[in-house]
Amino acid sequence: MPTYPTTAASIGGLVPASSDLLINLAYLNQEATGLSHYGLQLVPHLIRILHPVLLSPCRWPGATTLQIPNNMTAIQGLQGHLRRLIWTQTQLGQIYHQIGSRLLFSPVPEAPLGQSIRKVITVHDLIPLRFPSRSFSTLYFRSHLPRLLKESTHIFCNSQATAQDLQSFYQVPEQRLTITPLACDRQQFRPLRLDRRNYFVYVGRLNPYKNLQRLIKAFALIQRQLDCELWLVGPVDRRFLPAVQAQIEAQGLTEVVRFKNYVPRKELPIILNQAIALVHPSLWEGFGLTVLEAMSCGTPVLVADRSSLPEVVGDAGLYFDPLQPEAIAESMQAIAQDSGLQQRLSAAALARSQQFSWERTSRITIQQLQALL
Repeated sequence: MPTYPTTAASIGGLVPASSDLLINLAYLNQEATGLSHYGLQLVPHLIRILHPVLLSPCRWPGATTLQIPNNMTAIQGLQGHLRRLIWTQTQLGQIYHQIGSRLLFSPVPEAPLGQSIRKVITVHDLIPLRFPSRSFSTLYFRSHLPRLLKESTHIFCNSQATAQDLQSFYQVPEQRLTITPLACDRQQFRPLRLDRRNYFVYVGRLNPYKNLQRLIKAFALIQRQLDCELWLVGPVDRRFLPAVQAQIEAQGLTEVVRFKNYVPRKELPIILNQAIALVHPSLWEGFGLTVLEAMSCGTPVLVADRSSLPEVVGDAGLYFDPLQPEAIAESMQAIAQDSGLQQRLSAAALARSQQFSWERTSRITIQQLQALL
């Protein structure tokens, strides 16, 4: 795994390097986000086989790394994003040509426009288009991404759902798309033989499309009968927190809904292992990594019946219509009151999770990149 410097690095004195493949990791940061997880897990496999040059704010053992400023990530908010996009358009192309690369791979949908650069990008989801807002992300997906997709030699995506969205929203030909599913760290997310405790858990953000309003309404329908808690694990975004809190108060659930902001990664498997089930009511996902992590722990999963979630869960979970709180509540009640169902879904979830691995994903990625080099 890479290490992060404590101060911003400079690429002013560019180290002589040469590689057919240049990988742009300017977006990486130390937060445990899905995008960071994808890069951190995939890139070590690419280093071993393809020997690329990396553009990264952190140092990678065993790889030629050109360190770039570490103030261009989501940690710095919108300013970080803007710095990175300006750097991508004004500096990245020069580096690509200077080291004689033949292909640029970016694990996020960011790359220089024009400049005679052959590029491969990964698109993780089109949520800013499915749920548009007056945000920078929606503006980027509407104004910048269309041209980037047209210029890209090939495009990776995490699910068939995202591939279909790319075809629907942008008319990207199917032959230019390759599906590379995510995976989780099985050493970390595994059964721990801990006793179940009396709570359901949701892991993720508070954005409106995550559908927590209906989850809370559903929980209110069964809480008194089951005498359980609901744990909301993930970053507490102040933009969306008031609406979620208002729903909790309106349903009289203040004492039984717990917020757990940015739980350390080493503690998350414990929380998942001890939950009755993970409930994921999201209206749309590009993949659903937190669901897979729960499955890898042997935790039963209750998920929305749309987007990429059926691709991840298969027959190993309970599905519900996320627009119907009663349907969500029914699945929660079913799993809580049937120990046999808990055991069957626990075993099925664990078995299903074994079908996803970074070895498989990296093999698909490497084969496609090699074909383009």
